[in-house]
Amino acid sequence: MARGNQREKSREANLKKQAAQKKGNNLSGTEMQRSKEAAAEIMRQKQAAGMSHLCSKRFLLIKLAAEAKKAAADKK
Repeated sequence: MARGNQREKSREANLKKQAAQKKGNNLSGTEMQRSKEAAAEIMRQKQAAGMSHLCSKRFLLIKLAAEAKKAAADKK
């Protein structure tokens, strides 16, 4: 029975050690900086795409409002 307990304790210790290795940071300072900059650039591109989409919608709404105002003025 002692062997089974020893095996179980060893297994638990090994799992704990593997979990600690997975949790740690594996990137060096320059690699970490490079990955952060790459992620930031991707986010900037996404934000720019989102803003251009919003700006185009706003432009269309302003244009439609101006046309409606002009049409209303022509009717008078």
